[in-house]
Amino acid sequence: MRRRRVRYRAWHRGTKEMDLVLGPFADTELEALGGPELDRLEALMDEEDADLLKWVMGQEQIPRHIDALLLQTIIAFRLKSAQ
Repeated sequence: MRRRRVRYRAWHRGTKEMDLVLGPFADTELEALGGPELDRLEALMDEEDADLLKWVMGQEQIPRHIDALLLQTIIAFRLKSAQ
């Protein structure tokens, strides 16, 4: 149930750009994530789409309070998928 909710949130962000970043990541990686990783992803998804998009696009530096490791994993997934 939790994974379904996270997948839904990943695909229904409010901005199409973030849907296309987080949705495919969730589709591919979600089943492999354990409880702590799901916590980290949900915390990241609590951030505003505009901010997330700036960090993903490299327009702004990732703030210290953000899980930069997870965000970098998502960015790497996005870049790999785009090839």
